[in-house]
Amino acid sequence: MSLMMDGTFWVFIGLVIFLGLALKAGAHKTIGAALDKRSDEISKELDQARQLREEAQQLLASYQRKQRDAEKEAQDIIELAEAEAERLAAETQEALQASLERRTKMAEDKISQAEARALQEVRDVAADVAVSAAEKIIADKLAGDKATAYLDKSIGEVKDKLH
Repeated sequence: MSLMMDGTFWVFIGLVIFLGLALKAGAHKTIGAALDKRSDEISKELDQARQLREEAQQLLASYQRKQRDAEKEAQDIIELAEAEAERLAAETQEALQASLERRTKMAEDKISQAEARALQEVRDVAADVAVSAAEKIIADKLAGDKATAYLDKSIGEVKDKLH
């Protein structure tokens, strides 16, 4: 009798009766259909997850490719900029050298012109001094109209020869 008083026994009896009624009523078909439906849903979700994973991998590969392309393009731009900077530096150096040569040539030309002017001025002064000295010597030695005519002629000749 102790078995009849135990609660576990009665739970076991209730379970056996429930399973017997469930099997008789066809509950196993309903449970099987529900499990099949759930299995199909899980299978569809797994397929979607695989598809999403593949799309994500393709997208990742695309972004990685774009990143590599962008890095390559940036490197090309840097190399082009460096080459352009070197070219500009060389052109600037050449322009500076040409400018220095032109300025040096101009300075040399100015010096040559100044030397020529100074030499001409020295010649002019020497001619004037020679003419003055000649006038004084002739004036001391000659007198009258004849002296004046001779003096004018000589001055003209000296000026022509010195200039």
